[in-house]
Amino acid sequence: MRRSEIWRHFDFLLFSTVLVLSIFGIAMIHSAIAGNLVLSGLDSRQAIYVALGLVVIFVTASIDYHYWSALSRPMYIFAVLSLVFIFIYGTARYGSARWVDTGLVLIQPSELAKIVMILVLADYFARTLEQPKDIRWIVRSLLLAGGVVIWILLQPNLSTSIVIMVIWFALLWISGLPVKYILAFILGAVILSSVAFPFLQDYQKARIITFLFPDPTARYGNTYNVDQALTTIGSGGLFGEGYGRGTQVQLRFLKVRHTDFIFSTIAEEFGFVGTSVVILLLLFVILRCLRAARLASDPYGANIAYGFAILVFFQTITNIGVNMNVIPVTGLTLPFVSYGGSSLLSMVLGIGLVESVALRRKPLSER
Repeated sequence: MRRSEIWRHFDFLLFSTVLVLSIFGIAMIHSAIAGNLVLSGLDSRQAIYVALGLVVIFVTASIDYHYWSALSRPMYIFAVLSLVFIFIYGTARYGSARWVDTGLVLIQPSELAKIVMILVLADYFARTLEQPKDIRWIVRSLLLAGGVVIWILLQPNLSTSIVIMVIWFALLWISGLPVKYILAFILGAVILSSVAFPFLQDYQKARIITFLFPDPTARYGNTYNVDQALTTIGSGGLFGEGYGRGTQVQLRFLKVRHTDFIFSTIAEEFGFVGTSVVILLLLFVILRCLRAARLASDPYGANIAYGFAILVFFQTITNIGVNMNVIPVTGLTLPFVSYGGSSLLSMVLGIGLVESVALRRKPLSER
């Protein structure tokens, strides 16, 4: 197929939706940090990230995704080495070492590790499609995921570790995990969670304990921002208080309002209607990724698109769940909307990969 014919299949609806979400994210970051000299300029920096992200999407889409299959092993090794490096030399922030300070920007390797693991696991499950779906098949894939997750846990970064394990299990299920193993997985997850709890960092334990056993009289400490988020969401009502007019946000009662709790910022300024629109746009991104998977020319391409759809879905429901106090605080951003260069880069890389799969989809006669 000629290059001009390939680009006819570019998913402009997916691209346009991501662009709208990203521009809206810049606007919300601008509102969230208004008047704060410490955070001044983050909106402009995010705009630069978005502009670079658009280039990344087209460059990644132009590369045949099959090339990444041959590079699975080098990418995996690079991901592990970068995580080992951050464990030894990383810049400590917020109680963990997750960032590398380049002097210009802070890079978070664990964000890029998500995309690497989607590619690595997609390749593994595509290559083993015809193999027996037995314990050895499961364990080999688990070792692949675990080789990266262990270094992310040591940062410590529990939330990203969970994301990668969710992607692993979802692709395992999509690739034909026998139903008889499901109960064993559930039992194993319960046992592992119980055993691992004493080894968590103090702040991680505090988040879980506070969520399970909240103190209704507490107004500060671990419950503060969760309470403020609920107040912020509630104050938005149906249509919100208006852009830049949210009292909880503008008076800075809500913390980390430009990153983890940007959903609450949206709720206060645009209300239930505004948040519903954002959720629908994110759902549309997920559905377009699933469509690319369904039309993919091979299992490897389908797995890439499925893996990224799972990533966007899980991060979306987790971020919203945290804002609404449905689950403990995790630190996962709202895709394409929250501030963060590494987070946005991982997302646009994923979109570029999905577009690459869509560009090289199977002919109409083979569907």
